[in-house]
Amino acid sequence: MSTSTVQSPQSPQSPLSPLSPPGPAGPAGPPGNATTIPHAHTPSTPPAGVQARARIIARPDAHGGTALPVLEGQAPLALRRTRSHGPGARVTLVGAMSGPLGGDHLTVETEVADGASLSVDSAAATIALPGQGTDSQPARYDVRLRVGEGAELRWLPEQLISVRDSDLRVTTRADLAPGARLVLREEQVLGRTSEDAGRLTSRLTVRRAGRLLLDQELSCGPGAPGGWDGPAVLSGHRAVGQLIVVSPDFETTPPLPELLGEWAAATPLSGPAVLVTAVAPDAQQVRRVLDEALRKWA
Repeated sequence: MSTSTVQSPQSPQSPLSPLSPPGPAGPAGPPGNATTIPHAHTPSTPPAGVQARARIIARPDAHGGTALPVLEGQAPLALRRTRSHGPGARVTLVGAMSGPLGGDHLTVETEVADGASLSVDSAAATIALPGQGTDSQPARYDVRLRVGEGAELRWLPEQLISVRDSDLRVTTRADLAPGARLVLREEQVLGRTSEDAGRLTSRLTVRRAGRLLLDQELSCGPGAPGGWDGPAVLSGHRAVGQLIVVSPDFETTPPLPELLGEWAAATPLSGPAVLVTAVAPDAQQVRRVLDEALRKWA
């Protein structure tokens, strides 16, 4: 895994085009003459994998809670409203099929309007799988988050597992109003038990009031820049995670930098936010550290 944090603006799919049905065969000509058969229209090559999009819109309702006027997803992105533990709404992302596979392009868009509260989690880990054939394209998974004034979003999916021979590019972009609150957790596991990692590149960009708060990219696995598994980065560990908490409360009481046990550290950002980064031998230990940070700051 190589890591880089840059302070620069970030700058996104076309549906599959159905194949045209073949035309009818022409009539047979007289003996000795060539038979003319119209050819089926040959369209441009469609994308190799599945393209799917899911959308969530959360707005305050008339009873002090949060409504979900838009909750829609295409397979394999199935969305379910689940029971919440407060006035906010809760949505669980359920995988309707395996993936993402090589060549797939999945997009999740979430908007939390002013004053609304939303928590999003997932029913199980996401498993990045190899594509079919040796020339399959990388899979893409894009997450776009918008959080309005006085609104709160808790984005807490389960781990992402990078299977051997897979290739996945993940981009997560969050745009926050000045008074928005965000709790966002990402966890990656490099390979299943006793398995080498696939190629995984993950970029996280967070803006608050239009200004860049965090822009960080992680790249690991075969073909990643050298040093990703060295002592300065993962040091042989196979689980990595991060938690970012953005809160207006930090403007008056900002978090302090500190070590969180053996494998994690908390770093205040140049804004009302803190970033917790953890590496560990397994996903369970990464989750334990991030849960402790959640209880402390979120």
